Amino acid sequence: MAVEVSESGATPSARDRVYQWVRDEIIKGTLPPGRFLDEVWVSELVGTSRTPVREAFHRLNSEKFIDLLPRRGAQVRSVTSRELEEVYASRRLIEGHAARELCLAESGAPEPLDGLAQRMEDAGQEQDWFTVARLDRAFHRAIVDAHHNSVLTELYDALRSRQQRVAVRALQIRPQRVPEIDRQHRAIVDALARNDVDGVAVLLDEHLRPIPEITAALG
Repeated sequence: MAVEVSESGATPSARDRVYQWVRDEIIKGTLPPGRFLDEVWVSELVGTSRTPVREAFHRLNSEKFIDLLPRRGAQVRSVTSRELEEVYASRRLIEGHAARELCLAESGAPEPLDGLAQRMEDAGQEQDWFTVARLDRAFHRAIVDAHHNSVLTELYDALRSRQQRVAVRALQIRPQRVPEIDRQHRAIVDALARNDVDGVAVLLDEHLRPIPEITAALG
């Protein structure tokens, strides 16, 4: 089981290892909506005691990945159309502000964007939606990070897990949108490179609007 290493290089705690594994399997769809999660099963699979599992479950519950049901345990939640709309609305506010400020400062396109866009296109050809969503998140975070507003970056980072889950679910529902998404990413990079304030605002607003077919499928 692969786990993330923190930015400081520290080894994740047992609680964090449980959280990362359950979160990623839910995002991938390996643990589908409605699935009940048993503390003993998770603890044996990840190789921890039950206490870190219980702690991880509380975090996953607060992030709307699972519901904790009295006497029944933890159950994986579905992604709802309202959740998708709220995540995208939050992203439009933060990313749109950061992108406009970058253009006004004539900062150009952040350096990582071209490489991330290419890697997303490669992963999309393999229909590896988990990797596409992870890279997509890195692409958009690079825009926010380049603005150097630590408060906005912290707010954006709080969306991370839900942002990835929403992205994977949207790709699973409408995989035919991938070429369009790739074109939009390239257009956003080009607008930032030209410091086109109005252009990048329009592109991000279009890019981060929920698709009716997807919201209808989520119910």
